Amino acid sequence: MNHTPHGPGQSEGDVNSSPRRAAWQHEHLDDASRALLARDSAAFLHQSVSTPCLAAIRKAEGVFIEDLAGRRYLDFHGNNVHHVGYAHPHVIGAIQAQLAELSFAPRRFASERAVQLAEALSARFAALTGHAGRVLFTTGGSDAVEVALKLARIATGRFKTLSFWDSFHGAGFGASSVGGESLFRHGGAVGPLLPGTEHVAPFGCYRCTYGHEVDADGEPDLARCHLACAAMVRYVLERERDVAAVVAEPARAVPFIPPPGYWQAVREACHAHGALLVFDEIPTGLGKTGRFFAAEHDGAAPDIVVLGKALGGGVLPIAACIAREELNVAGAYAFGHYTHEKNPVTAAAALATLEVIEREGLVEHAAKLGAHALARLQEMKRRHPLVGDVRGRGLLLGLDLVSDRTTKAPAADAADRILYRALSRGLSFKTTMGHVLTLTPPLVTTFAQMDQALDILDACLAEDAAWAAGAAGAA
Repeated sequence: MNHTPHGPGQSEGDVNSSPRRAAWQHEHLDDASRALLARDSAAFLHQSVSTPCLAAIRKAEGVFIEDLAGRRYLDFHGNNVHHVGYAHPHVIGAIQAQLAELSFAPRRFASERAVQLAEALSARFAALTGHAGRVLFTTGGSDAVEVALKLARIATGRFKTLSFWDSFHGAGFGASSVGGESLFRHGGAVGPLLPGTEHVAPFGCYRCTYGHEVDADGEPDLARCHLACAAMVRYVLERERDVAAVVAEPARAVPFIPPPGYWQAVREACHAHGALLVFDEIPTGLGKTGRFFAAEHDGAAPDIVVLGKALGGGVLPIAACIAREELNVAGAYAFGHYTHEKNPVTAAAALATLEVIEREGLVEHAAKLGAHALARLQEMKRRHPLVGDVRGRGLLLGLDLVSDRTTKAPAADAADRILYRALSRGLSFKTTMGHVLTLTPPLVTTFAQMDQALDILDACLAEDAAWAAGAAGAA
């Protein structure tokens, strides 16, 4: 089981209330940026991890974003929409061509681009699961999760779900209900969420304290892991007996990678107790982990897969719910009746994105570049005591920062310090759960760009260690 402690202010993203944010802005923002940020803050509703904003950008291209003052940042965050890089010419060209040909299709009419996209994703789903698939499109991942929840209810005749604490599946009521983060569940501030949304602790091998042996270094020995985390899923399914679906991220975007055999065990438990297995691949799909679907690493076929974020090529919003052919049982209900359900322009963007991923060999590239990055990060871990754990797959990478490697106590403030040091040097990434540096670069990142980013990170870790030593000496 994972026993990662975090308070209500910590989440899957860095928050916009850090005291270092104002200091960084004071040092780096120009007058034009300050003026735009003030207008932005006055125009939008304020919320955590969003408005007020950090800075203002005027350009995004390839792996870089550029602010109003002309500073460029390697974007190793990108909300996971920029798998093919920003403004990829093939994606932009496809959108422009489709706008000139057909800009919109009302729902009652077929759109060839939408059909082509559905066929392409169904083929990918069949390669993953061995089952033919059916598709429904939405304009965002949260809505696609809602579609999956409705479909699971209709198909099983049940309404309960089982999902995981610390997970993120979107901001809608249904998606927040199956999600496990307090920032999105609001601690009851918005009233009751969906009934029947059961949760269990997620996998997280680094701090697992139950059901495994340890190796000579005191680290979890996954070869002797007893999969207590998966047994917990089976335990709840056995006792509830009426769960419609288990909803999960196949690889947690923190990141945490499942122990070997985890998803096979969960898949078997779902099959035994009549629950569907729904994989949220919104951040991890489309090649991010070095396989087209993150689930491919674990050999467990889901019943439903949800894609989003990068599907629109980093330009347009589009998401997809893909389900087994046998789940095409809700024809009498309007369970995903969206205005842009079969939009030809967003479909053209997604088709172009799939073409770029295929033509440029980006899935294979992500696997090779990720292995290179993990090797370098492991070497950093050996030199920087602040780094307790390095983990990831493909271009989903993370460094877990600790104050003590023996106790694995999270370094509560270090991730924030490292983030702003890195931004000052031209590298943007994400902090997660308050103590993890999460790097999710585009699949088009070159080896030279990766090394540039890791050099920056290495320098920031060294600078922070020197600062911490000085602070301790002064105390």
